[in-house]
Amino acid sequence: MTDTAPLIAKARALHALHTPGRPLILANVWDIPSARIIQDAGATALATTSSGISWELGAADGDHLDRGRAVEAVRRIAESVDLPVTADVERGYGETPQDVAVTVREVLAAGAVGINIEDSVDGGLRPAEEMAERIAAARAAADAVGVPLFVNARTDTYLRQIGPAEGRLAETLERAARYKEAGADGIFVPGVVDLGLVKELAGGIDAPLNVLAGPGAPEVSAFAGVGVARVSVGGRIAEAVHGLVRRAAEEVLRTGGYTQMAGAIEYGELNELFG
Repeated sequence: MTDTAPLIAKARALHALHTPGRPLILANVWDIPSARIIQDAGATALATTSSGISWELGAADGDHLDRGRAVEAVRRIAESVDLPVTADVERGYGETPQDVAVTVREVLAAGAVGINIEDSVDGGLRPAEEMAERIAAARAAADAVGVPLFVNARTDTYLRQIGPAEGRLAETLERAARYKEAGADGIFVPGVVDLGLVKELAGGIDAPLNVLAGPGAPEVSAFAGVGVARVSVGGRIAEAVHGLVRRAAEEVLRTGGYTQMAGAIEYGELNELFG
């Protein structure tokens, strides 16, 4: 990696976008078209979705995609837009902290300036001390090249409903504190949309809080009101797109109709976007 100045500038811009009460909104992307369209829609930063990228490349989500293909997808996206890009690296693409460090170096070389890394493993959650070691390895790898990578540490205590419900908040706050101490810049707690609980998390975590939203969740303004600093939609837009493909295909194949194709971005506008 030779000239890191552009990466440093984008990384600093990404950090600055995380403001409790005025959250960064991330409409997650999975390929060049989604990245270009979402940038054109007014996004201030872009985040990849591991599920969307996996499906795009013909693999199931959940660490079924190898590092090389995942990083290449991030590279194509980052090179196609002007905005800061943060990459979902799932568990880090490897079992050891050294593997995570390799992933971070490759993601930075691909042009991304942030990562999401999760503590899920098959059957539950990685021990907090192991996850902290992985976060520390990510931080050290970025620091070694002088880029202030935004490390968004994801804990799946609520998404996987780990342990008794009455102890889940304390477990989440404890993990968040350990991850922050290890070098995380933000904490991502998917699986929580109840505003009272989100407020407790935002108040108890000494780092920008990221929540996962979608249909049925409160609007962004409501999350802003309880101190959230980042709202992402994960694979929801990719899921909606694939749902449209199925509905449109079923309609034309079964009834000969075309109503599901209404509301499209017109050919000329799309062509200009990519020209």
